[in-house]
Amino acid sequence: MPNLLLLALLATFPALSTDMYLPAIPTLQVIWNITLPQANLSLVVFFIAFSGCLLIHGPLSDRFGRRPVLIWGIVLFIIGCGLCAIANSITMLILARIVQAAGAAAASALSLALSKDLYEGLVRQKILAYIGVILALCPMLAPSLGGLMLKVASWRWIFACQAVLACAALYGAVKLKEPLSEFTSGGLLAMAGRYVKVFRNVHFLILAFAFSLMTLPHFAFIGGSPDIYITGFGVSEQAFGYYFGINALGIMLGSLVCSRLSQVFSPMRLLIFSLFGLLAGGLFMIQFGGMTPLSVAIPMFCITFSTGFSRPISNNMVLEQVDSDVGAASSILTFEIFFIGAGGMEIIALDWPSKSFVLGILALIGSAIPLISIACIRKSIK
Repeated sequence: MPNLLLLALLATFPALSTDMYLPAIPTLQVIWNITLPQANLSLVVFFIAFSGCLLIHGPLSDRFGRRPVLIWGIVLFIIGCGLCAIANSITMLILARIVQAAGAAAASALSLALSKDLYEGLVRQKILAYIGVILALCPMLAPSLGGLMLKVASWRWIFACQAVLACAALYGAVKLKEPLSEFTSGGLLAMAGRYVKVFRNVHFLILAFAFSLMTLPHFAFIGGSPDIYITGFGVSEQAFGYYFGINALGIMLGSLVCSRLSQVFSPMRLLIFSLFGLLAGGLFMIQFGGMTPLSVAIPMFCITFSTGFSRPISNNMVLEQVDSDVGAASSILTFEIFFIGAGGMEIIALDWPSKSFVLGILALIGSAIPLISIACIRKSIK
């Protein structure tokens, strides 16, 4: 399996685990007689467990190699999918999602670490952009596929389908040649010490946190979109997939445009452009969002386009700040992205008068703080 395809498959695990499942949330509310915040716990807990496990898999891969940790993680993900498929209560589903998240964390963290291992400089930035294009196809297709499956089969088949798709990534991981030739040494204390070393890198920490905030409106939309479109506007599960796909298309186009423009303009100029695009989308959402499905979809398209446009540049810029302990650094970056994302999903699940207004506020936060951070340390960024 080509390395690019394997990296793209690994990067899709978080989206695969959530977006295909979104149309089933209103169904589970009815079947198990639970509230939206209770149902959303299966999303929030997934991302919290996912984020915590990221901090384990990264140093483990530095110590024992990318390949064995990756294979173990994918197998664990497949087991978690099976447990989700047989869940008979929200409590059991949440516990199964923790297992699924532990496996998905290995795939997601190592997709970023492998991009650092296998590629360099502008080539890596271009590869990350291509992965962003492929990655966006997952949230474009997954909700529609999930909605279609709900029409012809039980929601349980959604998780069975995830397990089948994970088997393709498992095949690629088995065939992967170990990219590391030098490994870290020591036990748990030594691995923890790797994080201490990374935490001393101030520029890495500032950029990783600031750029992670850019994902706030994106993850909040994932958590709140079923309530906004299906419950609020009364659209069908299948139509919800189309509206959700518009925003996923924004991520894909953003990554694609970034891959083209990166050959002409400097990364910093492109990143600042994307941050102002995110700011504009947030202002548009605050002013006009919530009136109709399109009044939400259009500003969210602007927000997700800007997110997709910025992700290859911002991830590459953060990785450029570290020269060693790449697994640990990749885990910290991915941890922050998804931990902050989990917070956004829980915020949007609260009983707000207008969830679209909240999305706009989160977009303003996700653009303003990175812009301020860049202005403060721009001269010393690698």
